[in-house]
Amino acid sequence: MARTYLVTGGAGFIGSNFIRRLLAADRSPSDSDVRVINLDTLTYAGRLENLASVADDARYRFVKGDIADPQIVGELFAGRRFGGRIDVAVNFAAESHVDRAITDPGHFITTDVYGVYVLLEAAREHGVGRFIQISTDEVYGSIETGSSVEADPLMPRNPYAASKAGGDRLAYSYFATYGLDVIVTRASNNYGPYQYPEKFIPLFATNALEDAELPLYGDGRNVRDWLHVNDHCDAIRFLIERGEAGETYNIGGGNERENIAIAQRICDELGKPRSLIRHVRDRLGHDRRYSLDAAKLAALGWTPTTPFEDGLRATVQWYADNRAWWEPIKSGEFRDYYLRHYGDR
Repeated sequence: MARTYLVTGGAGFIGSNFIRRLLAADRSPSDSDVRVINLDTLTYAGRLENLASVADDARYRFVKGDIADPQIVGELFAGRRFGGRIDVAVNFAAESHVDRAITDPGHFITTDVYGVYVLLEAAREHGVGRFIQISTDEVYGSIETGSSVEADPLMPRNPYAASKAGGDRLAYSYFATYGLDVIVTRASNNYGPYQYPEKFIPLFATNALEDAELPLYGDGRNVRDWLHVNDHCDAIRFLIERGEAGETYNIGGGNERENIAIAQRICDELGKPRSLIRHVRDRLGHDRRYSLDAAKLAALGWTPTTPFEDGLRATVQWYADNRAWWEPIKSGEFRDYYLRHYGDR
């Protein structure tokens, strides 16, 4: 019997990788065990080009719409768009860039909190086999030493992280109050193909390819843990099958690096001078370090498989090989944003 997935934000970076990976894992398209509905409002970072390889797949349907719209969300959970109930809902939909949250936090609250509420209400009313809320390691806030475990207090320090913490805990409350089968995941920084070039690794890779400066915040010593998007998607699929309802799981890559080291590595991979790196005024409230303890997930039997050096090299090469994907982006809305954001730093 076919299992129907509702994937929200499926035209974005992680969502599109998840959909492609999910359909690729289903080996029998003619007698499929998987059907996927992609609900995406196609904001600036949502691109149907990311899913061109599956656009004509009979197992896949795209629906343009906002997770904060109760009507369209209700129709999907009621089975009016693809037929039958939603077996698994995976909520990737989010406003996700910290810099944009600092200048315009309202959109983040609408999508990352109210939108989650709309999804949960529809799931509660119409039923869902399992609801996966995609959160982030940023909800823990900056951690100077050690690593964050799932039971640690949440201390978000910017509007994006706070909005994700709100959706994270709202999802859990629907398990605790209504018995909805909810799992919350908190992943470290993702990287890989199809990531919108406002984010650190694709921004620096594409700028370097254009021989443009790489704007590095502050002293560049901020630390992030890096997780390849394929590993993240595989962890989510693993938790759909093996995770326990009501639980939260950290998904870490085990690859903590200072930002300046990443910037230097990108230059080296592309044969560009490190002098392209330009230190700029630091981000407001810039968290110094994130670090996840992912032992809880490892105890279930899952760990990441992509070595960071290999993953970063392949990612940088992907941007070098796919200029036709990112060059149109950087000449449009992105250019105006980039000049506003970095022009006076």
